[in-house]
Amino acid sequence: MSDQKNYSFEEAMEKLEEIVTKLEEGDVPLEKAIQHFQEGMEISKFCHERLQQIEKQMEHVLREDGQLEPFVVQEEE
Repeated sequence: MSDQKNYSFEEAMEKLEEIVTKLEEGDVPLEKAIQHFQEGMEISKFCHERLQQIEKQMEHVLREDGQLEPFVVQEEE
């Protein structure tokens, strides 16, 4: 997936699901299975990094006065 930066997160997840389905079928030659596995790992890494970026963005919430403040989840007691 050398052009993974052109994928949206959703497209990358769909591609990853396709790869998993192919591997689960079990009738893929070993060499092709290894290629699929490697591509899947690249896509997985891309998705993980993208989720981390989104998580950092979500750590701040826009206050009413337009200032950013850290977002803290408060647990119910």
